[in-house]
Amino acid sequence: MELILKKDVENLGFADDLVSVKNGYGRNFLIPQGHAVLATPSAKKVLAETLKQRAFKEKKVVDEAKKQAEKLNGLEIKITAKTGEGDKLFGSVTNGDLAEALEKEGVSIEKKYIVIAGGAVKRTGQYDTTIRFHRDVVTNFTFEVVAEAKPATKAKAKVEAKAKPEVKAESEEISEDKSEDLLNSN
Repeated sequence: MELILKKDVENLGFADDLVSVKNGYGRNFLIPQGHAVLATPSAKKVLAETLKQRAFKEKKVVDEAKKQAEKLNGLEIKITAKTGEGDKLFGSVTNGDLAEALEKEGVSIEKKYIVIAGGAVKRTGQYDTTIRFHRDVVTNFTFEVVAEAKPATKAKAKVEAKAKPEVKAESEEISEDKSEDLLNSN
């Protein structure tokens, strides 16, 4: 079954692509959801005319996407995250976190266009990602996940905790001496 896509469909194609899919997938999912229409001869003619008119506008969009992609050259993104034992993270770093970090650096991209190799990041280190600015402009980008600096107050609290039991031990000895004095005085 030939269909004309009205929206970008993951692992199938982009808007205004002519695709061939199985009948059930087209009839039961793509057409009812509004993702595609049947590729009739008249629909194909309308598509060809639309693509002709859009070609000039498309060039501007591609140029803008290339400018956005150029901003990534030389850009170093370090995402800080809380870590537990070793280099394991509490939680994970996802494409949404990377989209926020890129937004702070002046590169605006939706998180759905960012694909992190291996899915979510669960350890510190360097990771590769693929960012799609446009159907014709896809860029590979490397970012780093670093451990959040641990506060020094925890170390002080451990030292104080060790000191207190020693104080209690001395106070117990003193109270035992006083109790012996009280027994002897009676």
